[in-house]
Amino acid sequence: MNSTHSSRMPLWMAVILTLVMIIFVRESAVIICQWAGIEKAANIVGLIAMFFILMAWRLLKGLPSWLTQASNVLLVDSGFAFLPVSAGAGLLLFALGDELWGVMLTMLISTLIPLWGLAILANHWLSDSANTNTTHKQKQQP
Repeated sequence: MNSTHSSRMPLWMAVILTLVMIIFVRESAVIICQWAGIEKAANIVGLIAMFFILMAWRLLKGLPSWLTQASNVLLVDSGFAFLPVSAGAGLLLFALGDELWGVMLTMLISTLIPLWGLAILANHWLSDSANTNTTHKQKQQP
């Protein structure tokens, strides 16, 4: 994760260059997916292509500091990172037609069961730690 050099590039220019890079990769993915006949997968293809480009760049030269700074500005709440994937998933979901409700039910159940299990475990762990703290306090009192 070390950058190869310290850049004196202003933050606004770094953000613009980063956005240009993102837009270029995404639009290239759209063109490639249209050519391949899978237009709705362009966001996912662009995301994967950007991942491989950045990994290769990092391994070969090291990421420049301006890219890291601009990414930190753009990804403050990580909303920008998930926007293309969410949009692509939303488009694919509504293209399901009659199967939409079955997929939504599956997603709901597969989300709620792990959350329910995590809540039970958290409740158990918290009640054990509360009992342990109470026991230690009682033992310490003469």
